[in-house]
Amino acid sequence: MLLDKAELTYRRKRLYKLLESCTLCPHRCGVNRIKGEKGYCKVASQPVVASYGPHFGEEGPLVGEYGSGTIFFSGCNMRCIYCQNYDISHLIHGEPVSPEMLAFFMLSLKEMGCHNINLVTPTHVIPFWVRAIELIEYETGFQCPIVYNCGGYESLETLELLDGIVDIYMPDLKYYNPDIAFDFSKIKDYPAVSKRAVKEMYRQVGGLVCDEMGIAKRGLIIRHLVLPEGIGGTQDVLRFISGISSDIFVNVMGQYRPCGNDLLPEPLKRGITKKEYMEALRWAKELGLGANCVGM
Repeated sequence: MLLDKAELTYRRKRLYKLLESCTLCPHRCGVNRIKGEKGYCKVASQPVVASYGPHFGEEGPLVGEYGSGTIFFSGCNMRCIYCQNYDISHLIHGEPVSPEMLAFFMLSLKEMGCHNINLVTPTHVIPFWVRAIELIEYETGFQCPIVYNCGGYESLETLELLDGIVDIYMPDLKYYNPDIAFDFSKIKDYPAVSKRAVKEMYRQVGGLVCDEMGIAKRGLIIRHLVLPEGIGGTQDVLRFISGISSDIFVNVMGQYRPCGNDLLPEPLKRGITKKEYMEALRWAKELGLGANCVGM
């Protein structure tokens, strides 16, 4: 984190103010979450945590030897019909916690040896975990990278308040076509909003920087999940990323499988083929992303 304590406190106060008529994310619901009202994310005045602990299934530069210290927040500002964490994102399974408890989770993960604090689906609960970081900073200082692991539907105004707080941004870039974004995640402006957000993230942290052991310390990691028949617009998404910079770390993900709580439309009823996945990796290489591209 690059901010001093006074600036961190100032940012936290501004973020909490946004909850009074919530504009944390592009939905801009306008509900008073401080008073218990709920908007699109279904979370009010306390974050809900589904689980926390060392995670070894993330990208290599995050995992290292001791794992990525993940905190899984319940609720989401998207409605992906194939969500693999449906019970967490849609049904809000988990326990409400205080910022003090979040601070305890973070310190515990650091003491376990985790290489970073990986905040999963953090957008709708930003003020609470920023408060947790503030508490830690006042007590002990906290030299551990903060990873912002999000779906990509982000407000520029909110992201600007995170400049100097977040060390590693890890957004999804799910779709290039707004009609597909609406059909599968119920957000038609997702492509335009996510592209602006990614550019702002890159402005803040740049390309991925690792230490001598290959552990990420700062930078941008973008995930793109390859969908059947290329309906996510994989080639266009990769072309957009390459237009920003070839030093962005890109994870072209091949693990799509039918999930969720809805009757999925074609072609989401099947997983992707090896041919579809290899084609996506070929596009990444041809666009100059190969040196910083991995597949999972």
